[in-house]
Amino acid sequence: MTGSRTIHLLRHAKSSWDDPGLADLRRPLAARGRRAAKAVRAHLEEEGIVPDVILCSPATRTRQTLDGISGAVDGVPVQIEEGIYFGGELAVLGLLRSLPRSCRSVMVIGHNPTLEELAVDLLDPDQDHHPSVDRMRGKYPTAALATFETSDQWSHLEPGGCRLVSFVRPKDLPGY
Repeated sequence: MTGSRTIHLLRHAKSSWDDPGLADLRRPLAARGRRAAKAVRAHLEEEGIVPDVILCSPATRTRQTLDGISGAVDGVPVQIEEGIYFGGELAVLGLLRSLPRSCRSVMVIGHNPTLEELAVDLLDPDQDHHPSVDRMRGKYPTAALATFETSDQWSHLEPGGCRLVSFVRPKDLPGY
């Protein structure tokens, strides 16, 4: 797409439940989550995916997911956005709509159900029966990455206005 913008929605990797008394916001990644983040990092490097900006939830598990992919996104500005954790789909959509025109691509590192709901809502209805769409709607697992393109300006981003380019789950990646 000429003049397109790209949105990468990365759900945090698998978190640990070893300490049931730990506040949800403070739960770290499990060993499986750290492995998944490394597999995602390798995928980002292989595909040459380097967003202009990363919007990340303040939760420990999202920040550790960011650390796990850091080799692929070194130097990319990161904004820690409370709305990704405390808000919902509309809060994240608002963050996307407020991106500057100069930004061509963004990665959001967040949580379900927010990311799954946003991904389904952004989806162009003409893609309803695409195999990746069926997989994405079936389950948006931890460390899954959905990539969308739109020709709209960020401020005009609307439900149904994006084309799904890919949906990758950790189990789809070598080395996981």
